[in-house]
Amino acid sequence: MNLDIVYEDEYLIACVKPYGVPSQPDKTYGVDMVTLVKEHLYESGDEEPYVAVINRLDRPVGGIILFAKDEDTAAKLSDMVQDGEISKYYQVVVSGFLEEPEGEYVDFLLHDKKTNVTKVVPKGTKGAKKAELAYEVLDELDTDEGPVSYVLVELITGRHHQIRCQMAAHGNPVWGDTKYNPDKSGKKAAPKKKTGGQKRTSEIGLYSTRIEFVHPVTGKDIFLHREPEGEAFGIIDQMDW
Repeated sequence: MNLDIVYEDEYLIACVKPYGVPSQPDKTYGVDMVTLVKEHLYESGDEEPYVAVINRLDRPVGGIILFAKDEDTAAKLSDMVQDGEISKYYQVVVSGFLEEPEGEYVDFLLHDKKTNVTKVVPKGTKGAKKAELAYEVLDELDTDEGPVSYVLVELITGRHHQIRCQMAAHGNPVWGDTKYNPDKSGKKAAPKKKTGGQKRTSEIGLYSTRIEFVHPVTGKDIFLHREPEGEAFGIIDQMDW
C-alpha cells in the first residue's frame, strides 16, 4: 500500500488513512499506518524511525492522520492537542435530520474497556470525561435509504469514539456505524442498504478532512486538507447531482 502524503518535513508527516486500516499496530497484525510511515522513512536511513501518532483515527474512519518524527516534536504536538491549539475538522454523514442547523454538544463520556464502547453518562459519573464538539449542517437529503444529513464537525476535545458516540446519543448515528447504531433497540437507525439490513463495512461516514495548527518548531501556519471519499460521501454527491 502506497502512502498518500498530505504534508511532510523533517519534523512531522501527515498522510491519508484509508478506511479499515488501523492507526497503529493492533491484535489483527495486519497493515497499519505507523508501520507504513516507518517503511516510508526507512528509505532515508538505516535505523528504525521514530513515529508517534498525534491524532489517532478509529479503524473504520478515513482521512488525515498526523505523525511526529521525533520525541521532542511529539511532545510539543501532544501538548498542543491538550491545550486546544490544533483544530481538527471532520465531515460526517449521519442518519436523520438534526434539530438545529448548527450548535455544540457537550456531554460526559465513559469508555467501557471490556466492550470497547463509549457512553454518554451523567456529569459526576466516576471515570467520565467531558466531551465537546461543534457542528454545522452542510446539507440535508431524502434518499432511498432514508433521510441523511451532511455535517461539518469541529472536534474540540478528543475522547474515545467521541463523534460516533455523541452523534448517536443525540439521535443521529453516523452512516454505517454498526457499533453505535441503535437499530436493534428500536430507536433511530443508520441508513440501510436497499437489499435490507445495515451494511456491515470497514468504513463509516466519518472523515478527517482538515487540520490546522502552528508548526511547533518552525512557527509556520500549517493547513492540511483533503476532501472526503467513500461510499457515504458518494451518496451525497449523487443526490447533489
